[in-house]
Amino acid sequence: MELTGGKHIRGTCSGMCCLKIENLGVKFGKKVILSDVNLHVHCGELTAVIGPNGAGKSTLLKAILGEVKHTGSLQFVNAFSEMAQRPLIGYVPQHLEFDAGAPASVFDLFMSCTSRLPVWLMKPSGIRKNVLNALERVEAAHLIDRSLGSLSGGELQRVLLALALEPLPNLLLLDEPVSGVDRKGLELFYDLVSEMRKRHDLSIILVSHDLELIAQHADRVLLLNGTVLSSGTPGEVYASSAFFEIFGDNGFRGGSK
Repeated sequence: MELTGGKHIRGTCSGMCCLKIENLGVKFGKKVILSDVNLHVHCGELTAVIGPNGAGKSTLLKAILGEVKHTGSLQFVNAFSEMAQRPLIGYVPQHLEFDAGAPASVFDLFMSCTSRLPVWLMKPSGIRKNVLNALERVEAAHLIDRSLGSLSGGELQRVLLALALEPLPNLLLLDEPVSGVDRKGLELFYDLVSEMRKRHDLSIILVSHDLELIAQHADRVLLLNGTVLSSGTPGEVYASSAFFEIFGDNGFRGGSK
């Protein structure tokens, strides 16, 4: 694995279209975090995972990444319905820890994450163009020389999204990627992710608490609280009794999908 601010599991397969999770379970010691989780993510679909704090949402993503041991099966299937053993997975975490006072720029971050050589040994001629192209995908090319500490929360998350999309993955995992970002930043991020999904047929799993934006952008929703309580379109899940029991009258009850 390579930590990229996002993270990639690099592989040689191509055409991976879906992820099948069957009876997945995770324990930390004797404590059961997840049990009997079933999920099918199709090519080009955005699946949102919602639930209360401590529901195991981030643990689910870590199990997919291979960072935590799990029971059950996790299978990647390509466009020809054949097993794909080593897909390319992009990952955007909730937060990136770094020294905000350090002079490191967005370009420095890309260089450190995409090269095995120290940044100060690199000759960036030609590489800068590649970084600009990656940032352009998420409307962030103007940030290339900005210091990381000067970025807003929304700007930093767009940079991390650009990293997770370089190179383009088969599966993109987003773990509450815009937590604490203002409404305008939220809408921009969701619009960018939806555009990437449509343009590249990306399979995406998004952990989020933004129920209204999920209703607008997600194809499928998984309501999780240790196990799957409800799954289906946003409209189906938001109308379920399990949704009301968790979110009550404060939950978003709409959704056209």
